[in-house]
Amino acid sequence: MKRIAIQGELGSFHDIAAHEYFKGEQLQLICCETFEQVFQCVKDDPTVIAMLAIENTIAGSLLHNYELLRMSGTTVVGEHKLHIQHCICCLPDDDWETVSEVHSHPVALMQCRQFLAGHSNLKAVEAEDTAGAAQFIAENKLHGQAAICNASAARMYGMKVLEDSIEDNKHNFTRFLIACNPQKASFERSLEEADKASLVFSLPHQEGSLSKVLTILSFYDINLTKIQSLPVIGHEWEYLFYVDVTYDNLTRYRQSIDAITPLVKNIKILGEYKEAH
Repeated sequence: MKRIAIQGELGSFHDIAAHEYFKGEQLQLICCETFEQVFQCVKDDPTVIAMLAIENTIAGSLLHNYELLRMSGTTVVGEHKLHIQHCICCLPDDDWETVSEVHSHPVALMQCRQFLAGHSNLKAVEAEDTAGAAQFIAENKLHGQAAICNASAARMYGMKVLEDSIEDNKHNFTRFLIACNPQKASFERSLEEADKASLVFSLPHQEGSLSKVLTILSFYDINLTKIQSLPVIGHEWEYLFYVDVTYDNLTRYRQSIDAITPLVKNIKILGEYKEAH
């Protein structure tokens, strides 16, 4: 049985993503309130695997999670892309006429902005988790309150779905990363099958420093799929660059890493894994 630490409650999108990624395997989910707690679980028990959202096609990157990942010392061993669908739900004996508040995670509220604009009578209230909002309303029998979550979570907590697929953009996907203790990484992924890597590095204050790195990656036929910069706290105007690359030749990928290493500072390979499609 695999023990998976997630942010959120049972029925959350992290729960759904974990069961899709580890399909057919027995899972024990460790539900955490924060992503800090997720990584603390891995630190306390090296057999635990962390699953965390890293970016959404609408909301963008979860910047804080990049920092947590870098500082955690874990290794990324996989990724999963989940189609995000939201519903609005309430207690069985509530209805549109009786609901005045809607609770959900701030990202979910943002992803349903047009829907909420069309229901101006509903007061949006931020919560720590989508499924957790439904669970809290159900367990405390909070009449007049609704939650935005996945329809499966609504059913799990005995809530009534007022309307499904309320997200503004139907092409709404979240990418999740799977990370674990480095010593456990070899059991969770095969480097021979890996075709994607996540890196982080900083650059010297020199003209064209980033351009040189990108030129080398291109020379080795390494495809840059994402680049995200974050400021280095305490060092004004210095940045860390989080980079995702894909490759079809492991040798040329490793040669490219050797080639850019002298040009960057503090390079770290966060993980090498199989790209999700």
